[in-house]
Amino acid sequence: MPERTAMAAGLPPISFVAHQMRTGGMGGARDDFEKMITELADATMPGVRTITANPGDWGIDAFAGDLGGSITVWQSKYFYPVTAATHQRTIRESFQSVIKQAAEHGHTVRLWILCIPSSMDGPTTKWWDKWKRNQERDHNLVIDLWDETQLTVRLRTPEADHVRRAYYEPFTAAPPAPEEARTVLEVDEDKAAAFDSALFVRQMKEAGHLELDGAKRQFFNADLVAREIAHKGVPSEVNALVSTDATLHGVWETRFNECLADDSLRKLHSLVWADVRTEHSQLPKQLRLEVAHAWGLVHRLVDNRKAGWVKHWRTVAAAHCETDPPSQQPPHEPPTDDEESPWTPTAR
Repeated sequence: MPERTAMAAGLPPISFVAHQMRTGGMGGARDDFEKMITELADATMPGVRTITANPGDWGIDAFAGDLGGSITVWQSKYFYPVTAATHQRTIRESFQSVIKQAAEHGHTVRLWILCIPSSMDGPTTKWWDKWKRNQERDHNLVIDLWDETQLTVRLRTPEADHVRRAYYEPFTAAPPAPEEARTVLEVDEDKAAAFDSALFVRQMKEAGHLELDGAKRQFFNADLVAREIAHKGVPSEVNALVSTDATLHGVWETRFNECLADDSLRKLHSLVWADVRTEHSQLPKQLRLEVAHAWGLVHRLVDNRKAGWVKHWRTVAAAHCETDPPSQQPPHEPPTDDEESPWTPTAR
């Protein structure tokens, strides 16, 4: 036999105890249930209104129609978990109040709807059926019952979907909007020219690369991110940057060893770039890195003498350190408050 698989189906169940849980007790539940009934009635028959008690509400929870003519009245009673004989008196008194107020204020009730969040027990059901017939005959109107079954059916109709979701679906906060990725800034010509003496540029030249403007821009933006994180000193961001550096270092190292083994180091740069693009979506989201930033972080690894683009990259790094004066090399520590970094960004 095929294996049976449990599957969720339909809409979430409706539990009218939600009114107590949301408000913390029966008193709040009554008011909350009454508001729900008003909204449900309006979804069924637009134009439903309520009457503010000033001093009384004329026995009406919600109504539709003209108070100078005939009206439909919804009467909510939060009887839970069952409607029993002890509730019969309350039902009779609510109905009589509506009829009395209608006579005093000059309108008629054509339909009276009792709304309860439970079912009646056997004796109360028998009483209700007889009492309903008698009142309809004596007052020339129609009486209807919206109990838990009728309410559930009505709440699941398309026109009442907003009411069902508002009162009976668990509240789930919307996920925070993802933060926008960092802006990739331009580098002005003077600052770009200053990178000509940087180690990452020298390593690329050793590998035979001629066009380096993109690399300079990538390094500039990545270095700016690293400086900002170091200056702010937020532990989670610092750790995320360390993790990112470790990941990208691993990407470079894996490709370097493969290319060295099969004598294809001329392809190292392009292969690493493709790997970084693939890895970008897995980098820590809190850093908000564009792909250009990730590529620039690889250039920082090279500039920090942790990687290179040729077989003898360590020799190139050592020679660069010996020949270039410190003033010609890009600083990798955040500037102090009274020191301006030579790599300050210029946006275009």
